[in-house]
Amino acid sequence: MSSLLEIRDLHVHFSTRDGVVRAVEGARLSVDRGRTLGIVGESGSGKSVTALTVMGLTRLPNASISGEIEFDGVDLVTLPDAQMRSVRGRRIAMIFQDPLSSLHPLFKVGWQIVEAIQAHENVSKKAARERAIEALREVGIPSPEKRIDSYPHELSGGMRQRVMIAMALVLKPDVLIADEPTTALDVTVQAQILDLIRHLKDEYQTAVVMITHDLGVIAELADEVAVMYAGRVMERTSRHELFTVPELPYTWGLMRSIPRLDAPRPGRLDSIAGLPPSLIHLPPGCPFHPRCPYVMDVCLQDEPELEQSEGDHLVACHLPIAERRQIGRDLQDRQN
Repeated sequence: MSSLLEIRDLHVHFSTRDGVVRAVEGARLSVDRGRTLGIVGESGSGKSVTALTVMGLTRLPNASISGEIEFDGVDLVTLPDAQMRSVRGRRIAMIFQDPLSSLHPLFKVGWQIVEAIQAHENVSKKAARERAIEALREVGIPSPEKRIDSYPHELSGGMRQRVMIAMALVLKPDVLIADEPTTALDVTVQAQILDLIRHLKDEYQTAVVMITHDLGVIAELADEVAVMYAGRVMERTSRHELFTVPELPYTWGLMRSIPRLDAPRPGRLDSIAGLPPSLIHLPPGCPFHPRCPYVMDVCLQDEPELEQSEGDHLVACHLPIAERRQIGRDLQDRQN
């Protein structure tokens, strides 16, 4: 049985004056109702472009999109724009990274939620306003009857993010995509936002796609995890497996870069050497090989395929499986 949302061999390229930006290359992802898929990786790894393509927001004159995005039995890649608009917001909703730039500064937040409701449902303005107030109440905004008439600049960052979540969930979508929803928020508000998303997922059995660069968020919320690098899904497995036996050198680098409160303070944090590659001029072979401490001759020539390791653990790496798993276990043993 297929998942509620399943991405197969997705390619997203953008033509520019400098060359073709290969933003997403052959991505394979899936998520089902009541489950959370975490997508982690550095900036420029293809996380957000993948999400925007699911929403139909990369259909630009300079964009080339191929592959399949099957949602509830329908391929969104080939879905006409008019039908895509009926899916976007109503059945698949997205929380964007920066709520201040995502909310219109000249309109009250209540008006924006009401507009979202009336764009998809034939209801009166009064009924839509009552639902907007209830949505604000559900996401924990105090005195929603008053806050509904606030402008975005009158709210704190955490409040604005809650408004975005209310707007995304007011139509009870089947899939919620959250793109770095806790960026620029203090740790207390971050925890509240993550708890809110978890609660709403459990209550409505919503499928959640959580995009982040923070493995702490992944550990807190995700059921399955995909690690992306240079537009590719390089590792895909359960949260437990990822934090027990990570198998990808890039994932090892991400793990080592996490500071720990229960360990002696190091002189400096570990980091991954080098910089992410240009998506216009990708290196031959494995895209991570210029930064990989385990690079072999085959890595310089052949790009690894995303293949099954043990169980449902998928990895794109030329290192032998037994060696990868041993290194992953050793890394986690040292960190624990």
